[in-house]
Amino acid sequence: MEFTFSNKISSLQPSAIREILKATSDPAIIPLAAGNPAPDAFPVDEVRAIAKDILEKRPIDALQYGVSEGYQPLRDTVMQWLGRKEKIGRDYDEIIITSGATQVTDLLTKVICNEGDVVVCEEPSFIGSLNCFRSYGCKLKGVPVEADGMDVDALEKVLEETENVKFIYTIPNFQNPSGTTMSLKKRQRLYEIAEKFGVIILEDNPYGDLRTEGESLPTIKSMDTKGLVVYAGSFSKILSPGLRVAYCVAHKKLIAKMTVGKQASDVHTPCLNQMIVDQWFKDYDVDAHIKKIQGIYRKKLNLMCDCIDRELGDFVQYVKPQGGLFIWCRLPDNVDMLEFVKKAVDKKVAVVPGNAFLMNDTDKSQYIRLNFSTPTDEGIVKGVKLLGEVAKEYK
Repeated sequence: MEFTFSNKISSLQPSAIREILKATSDPAIIPLAAGNPAPDAFPVDEVRAIAKDILEKRPIDALQYGVSEGYQPLRDTVMQWLGRKEKIGRDYDEIIITSGATQVTDLLTKVICNEGDVVVCEEPSFIGSLNCFRSYGCKLKGVPVEADGMDVDALEKVLEETENVKFIYTIPNFQNPSGTTMSLKKRQRLYEIAEKFGVIILEDNPYGDLRTEGESLPTIKSMDTKGLVVYAGSFSKILSPGLRVAYCVAHKKLIAKMTVGKQASDVHTPCLNQMIVDQWFKDYDVDAHIKKIQGIYRKKLNLMCDCIDRELGDFVQYVKPQGGLFIWCRLPDNVDMLEFVKKAVDKKVAVVPGNAFLMNDTDKSQYIRLNFSTPTDEGIVKGVKLLGEVAKEYK
């Protein structure tokens, strides 16, 4: 039978990252393309004990339907945590618990964008969010990412010249894929520009707790006095991606509509998973756990940078990130990036081609994204050495 797909989905292409990850099913492949947390970062014993306790003492609460906004104790816990840590939360703000941070992106786009509306994104940017925007028929406008974050002068020009811009999408901390962190000055300027044009900011912050050096910067949401910022956070990187528990803090009018949108999607995030996260906060020292995983990623990041410097030398250019999970490497102008990626796969090393993160993924890119959290330390050393062997073919 022939199937006719909707206009919204027929133009979407499979995620380049997910397609490359198919190759990693081969145990011989070294996965420098993924973005999974390091296995030793999972608090397995803690989660096991919490789940056992919940299912013994409160099984019906865990197995019954819940409310779409989320498990109320967890909502309260997260707001208290964000208030203390990030200075987030004003009288008009509400919180909704979502099934992963990608659902925040999906729900916001669903409730405020019509087909043909514009979403302004950092370029490069996270492929999952770009495909979400595309699936709703949104037009994408890219703004270059500089060493200290989005080019805010270019952003202002885009907003001056573009109609029907519904929101600005940014990953200010250890941006995926570039690894850059937006400076405090640019965060303040970004908010001023959004206020000037009356445009919402979607602040996606999945990596903020994965800082390996430097001082933490205030969130854009903490500067929000007008209800313009929609803040997306997640427990995928500090607890477990498999639990699919994330959250959104935004103006209560937006949260109300996003709740309706969620009811048409998955009704609510699994109650057991939400209860596990809430009990984790109550029974354990979350701040100490975050410091522990920061140490894990600091070691892996430093190892990969040392290997890049030794094996690739001046063949690639990169700026060492202050945290997160990724290193963004620029290949020489005379090297065909896609050819380089294919040669790497032939040597059993998977990396992500940079064009996957552009507004138009058919545009040329000289970048590749490397991940240091997923592979073992031995995998990092061997994988980068094999990339060095590929590089020698161009010398």
